[in-house]
Amino acid sequence: MTLKYRFFGLAFLIGLILDQATKRSIVERFYYAERLEVIPGLFDLTHVRNPGGAFSFFADGPLEWRMAFFVGATLLALVLLTIFLVRHEGQDRLIPLALGLVMAGAVGNLIDRIAYGEVIDFLEVHLWGGYTWPTFNVADSAIVLGVGLLIFDVFLAERHLANTDEPLAGPG
Repeated sequence: MTLKYRFFGLAFLIGLILDQATKRSIVERFYYAERLEVIPGLFDLTHVRNPGGAFSFFADGPLEWRMAFFVGATLLALVLLTIFLVRHEGQDRLIPLALGLVMAGAVGNLIDRIAYGEVIDFLEVHLWGGYTWPTFNVADSAIVLGVGLLIFDVFLAERHLANTDEPLAGPG
């Protein structure tokens, strides 16, 4: 097994296991809407469910449409992530790690949608002025972290190209 698949697999497995274990723990220990103040004024654990996407996008849509849309979009994303991973020829560890995290998050939330018809969220962060960030979960965090790492990699590549005389790769 090549290095890229090891890093991808490790990130995917750790991300998915953490996501599913934390969600199971919340479901087993908290009633719906139950809140535990962990760091007063900053962080709570709150058992909520999100039938929609990010920021409750499409949450009020008919169940059949929501499921078709979110399951279909997730399956498409998984195919595209897999193609990107397979075609990635670099020996770096960052891109496979990032792709593993994104895929773990996508699969974790897909499992929720199939099992419950909605996603289990429980991490609640309070910001300044009484504003509370929309409740999220480990899968959402893995997706954001993975995408952040991909963006970071793009900036590293641009910085490398700016400091060398290497031509940009392209057709021809």
